[in-house]
Amino acid sequence: MKLLKEKIMSEGLVLNDAILKVDSFLNHQIDPELMMEIGKEFYRRFAGCGVTKIFTIESSGIACALPTGLCLHVPVVFARKQKSALMSSDAYSTKVYSFTKKVTSEVTVLKKFLPPGEKVLIIDDFLANGEAAFGLANIVRQAGSEVVGIGIVIEKSFQPGRQRLIDAGFRVESLARVQAFKDGKVIFAE
Repeated sequence: MKLLKEKIMSEGLVLNDAILKVDSFLNHQIDPELMMEIGKEFYRRFAGCGVTKIFTIESSGIACALPTGLCLHVPVVFARKQKSALMSSDAYSTKVYSFTKKVTSEVTVLKKFLPPGEKVLIIDDFLANGEAAFGLANIVRQAGSEVVGIGIVIEKSFQPGRQRLIDAGFRVESLARVQAFKDGKVIFAE
């Protein structure tokens, strides 16, 4: 996705050989026009899959999942990283390790928002080792639903997440695939 790559090149900040900071447009401050274009692109890639729900994880996944849901005309559900006092025990949960934050969170979603028989598209902002995507897929399976695809905004192709997901049988579509970070610059895979 050319527009996304241009934004990464102009505003992304390479912090080291594994971390790309994109907080000026994706995961702190959000560029709504870019998010709409991301939603349209995920729509283009997954429109024929019969998606009935979009599933993501709070908080950064929500910004890219919402316009995708708008384009596909389906609800967006997000897994919470902290269980609310208002959340009943009638929920699915799994543990997810964050590569960036170096913490494990128990993510939870109420069963009423992810009933059996759904065709679920998982959307997330980054793919590194695949932990978040595997965690969300685990919840979808617990619910008796099907993962029809995984949409990623920025994939770090030099980490094993994509291959792990493909080896597990998932369709993975990434809008920007980063091959490496070199001399403070992003090198895209194509």
